[in-house]
Order: sequence, then structure tokens, then C-alpha cells
Amino acid sequence: MAKNKYPNEMIVMVNDLVTGGLSVTKAVKRACASFGIEFTDGVRRTFHDVVNRSDTNQYKNEVQLSAMKPDGTIMNIEEYCVYYGIPFEQARTYKLVTHTGTPYYNIASNILKNDDINKFFDDLLKDLSELPNKPSTIVRQRPVDNETYLLVVDPADCHIGKLSMSFETGEDYNNQIAVRRVKEGVDGIIEKTKGFNIDKVLFIGGNDILHIDTPKRTTTSGTPQDTDGMWYNNFLIAKELYIDVLTRLIQVADVHFVFNPSNHDFTHGFFLANVIETYFKDCKNITFDCDIKHRKYFRYYDNLIGTSHGDGAKTQDLPLLMAQESPEWSSTKHRYIYTHHVHHKTSKDFIGVTVESMRSPSSADGWHSRNGYQHAPKAIEGFLHSKTHGQIARIVHVF
Repeated sequence: MAKNKYPNEMIVMVNDLVTGGLSVTKAVKRACASFGIEFTDGVRRTFHDVVNRSDTNQYKNEVQLSAMKPDGTIMNIEEYCVYYGIPFEQARTYKLVTHTGTPYYNIASNILKNDDINKFFDDLLKDLSELPNKPSTIVRQRPVDNETYLLVVDPADCHIGKLSMSFETGEDYNNQIAVRRVKEGVDGIIEKTKGFNIDKVLFIGGNDILHIDTPKRTTTSGTPQDTDGMWYNNFLIAKELYIDVLTRLIQVADVHFVFNPSNHDFTHGFFLANVIETYFKDCKNITFDCDIKHRKYFRYYDNLIGTSHGDGAKTQDLPLLMAQESPEWSSTKHRYIYTHHVHHKTSKDFIGVTVESMRSPSSADGWHSRNGYQHAPKAIEGFLHSKTHGQIARIVHVF
């Protein structure tokens, strides 16, 4: 059957059957039987693309939902949404397309909100705020010398929930390995910097700490992933990991936690950062910057440090963006931007700013291995910044 020739009623029937719990294959078989159409793998694939689309943008689908009424007139957008079961309140923009032969509406939808998830996180934040015996302020006795340092700790792209099997990729990666590497890497950085008088720690969080963002085991934008565990288990594992690591770091010096939103876990990563902030809310040894801004800035004396996941603005544009967005630009001498996302090391000096990307402790999954994106050193990295001389050392804990 040619493209766009499936009856509209058949498309609606398949969607209804899948919503009711049937698999796509069973739903398409039943619909084919009802409409006298031969079931083939090509028909199944076509409807699989329609049912599993991440939004209602029909340029991505082989089947277009006709806006033509039986009397030959065109439905308005409200009639169209009601007829095909599309929630009109979620439509961000729409456009009537008529040049393809079959008139239809191209609709871009807002991300659907899940009341159950919102209630889960509201209850979780409330429970955490009421827990007894949370960390209290620590008074440390430290010797004072002529120089103190900022320690930057950046466990980038940990991807808790990623699954890699050595049978396919040559190396294993799962939740246990992820947690072990992060803890080992942070301890290694602390051990390697024991000879320095550290008076502040900048901990960079987020940056794909979680591998998936939906119950369907996809990233925020809908890309399927190989996963270890359910999304809620991964969330709780990441929560405990951050609590353990930050509790360890506040023994070294006061900590500033900065959150970078990222492409794998744009929503759950934000929830996680706010959960951690709530957990430590009574501890004066740690401060937080957990808003959803894509670029963050932190000043340490003559240092201005920017952080971003790295999947948005181009690298060459980051220095000028820092100059426009940070009021501390003119009063600092040493400026750095730490980015993530690419899982390998790059470093480039621009005029007035050094931009550097971080290595990741995570192994390549099946897709990355198949395409050759692997074998970069796996590591957790940190940096020492002098008050007056900027970045004086890079500390790398390699796995």
C-alpha cells in the first residue's frame, strides 16, 4: 500500500490499541484484519514509527493524519486534535500543510507533564527536609599559610544507568562500576592534593549524571539507550552517590555545588540537583547553584570559572558569552570554561579564556563502540586554582 494511503480510522485504531496495552505488532495485526489489509513487516515498521514518535511532527512519519473531512472541507486545529486523540493543550505550534497531496497539521508539542512523577519528587523533597541527623556545620582547625587554593572536582558524564557488555564492546559498564569509579576518582583527587592548603572546593554536578530521562529508557529527546536498571533505581543510586561524595568533600573544605543541565537527563538531573540541595540545606559548609541555566559562572579571587555541559553553544562562542553574561569578567584575570559531553580531552586558549573539555569515567555502549567512539582515556579530573595565578595543576585519576 502506498505512502499516506492507510485509512485514518486504522491509524486511530492502532494508537488506541497500543494505549490500551497491546504491543505495536499485535495492534497492527488486529487493525490489518479489521481493514482487510495484508500484515507485513513493512506495515508493522511504518506504524511502529507513528506510535513511537516523540512528538506530533509529521515530517518524521511515513503516515500523515489527513485533515480532510468526509465532505471535502478542512478540519480546524481543535477538530483535528479531538479526531486523532492529540491533547490540544500540549500543542506549542502548528501549521496546516497542503502541498503533499494529503492536507495535515504539523504540530510541535510541549513535553508532557507527569503528575505522578511531580508528586513523587515533591514528597521526596519534603521527606528529606524533615529527616533528622542531617549534616551540620563543621568547624575545622586548619593551619594558615601564605597561599590557599581552590580545588575543582568534576566527575563528568558518569551516565548512571548505562549498560555496556564486554562481549560486544570489549569492556563492561554498569551501575556498580559507575559508582565505584566516581568514589575512587574523587578519593584519588583528594589524595593527590593533600600537600596543598585548600580553602574551597568547586564541585561540578549534572552533566549526564543519569543515562536516561524517561520510563521508556530514552534520553530527554527520545533517543533509545542500553540501560542497567529502572529509571527510579538509577535516580536513587545517583542521589546516594552525590550525598556520599559531597559529605567526603566538606571534610576537606567548604563546597560550592554547581549544576549543569544536560541532554541525557535534562529533567531528572534537575530534580536530582534540587534533592541534593534540600538534603544539605542545614549545612553551612556547602552552597548550591541548581537553576536550569545552561552556563554557570563562579569566581575565586582572580579566577572566573565557567561551566556548561557542552551540547549547546559552540566552543568558539563561549568566551564572548562569558564576557556578556558574567559581571565578574572585568574584575578577574584568569578565566576558564570547563565543558563536558564529548567524553574526551580538548583544551584551547582563546583571547582571555581557556576552554577545556572533560574526560568521562564511563565506557562506550553498543552504539558508540559500533561507530568507533571509544578508547579515549576514562578518568575523573580535578584542577587546582591559585588565588593569583589561576589554574596551576590538573589532577587526573585514570581507570
